[in-house]
Amino acid sequence: MRPIQNVILLVFTLFCFHSASAQYGNGYNNGYGNGYGGRGGGMGMDRSMMAGQQQGSQSKPKETPPEETAGLIVEQMKPEVNLDELQAIAIANVLAESIREQGILIKNESSSQDQKIEQIKALRETTDKKVTAFLNPDQIEKYKTFMNTLKEVKKTKSKKKKDKESKDSKEVKDSTDTKISE
Repeated sequence: MRPIQNVILLVFTLFCFHSASAQYGNGYNNGYGNGYGGRGGGMGMDRSMMAGQQQGSQSKPKETPPEETAGLIVEQMKPEVNLDELQAIAIANVLAESIREQGILIKNESSSQDQKIEQIKALRETTDKKVTAFLNPDQIEKYKTFMNTLKEVKKTKSKKKKDKESKDSKEVKDSTDTKISE
């Protein structure tokens, strides 16, 4: 029984090696790449494998388009501020442009953090002026209330997130201390 297992293992190993060498060009040019390991990239990796690695290392969340974010805000704002359809469209356009500008300001590496904060505050004031231009006096008060509520929700969410992060880091620290003491 033992020799049969050895033969099967040997055949399996040779088959795996053969399929791997055929897949990666067996060290020859095969019409691809630079002739060392097949299809560019070397080390036996083809481009499809390298593309997968690059995508995995960029595990950045997909950005939501500004129009979509503005649409969500306006949908929440509609009943609170009593917006008609024309106002909703106009305000959605203003908010989308503001969100786009804010993204550009945040990504600007030549500005310091303090400069970015000041620029974003100025952008927010400009946006508020543009939005209130589409509203009647009664709606302006409701808009201000809505925006204050929105800010409070954001503050509580960020506070909860910070609390959770600090709690998680404390748990990690506690578990590390426990492991060290053991």
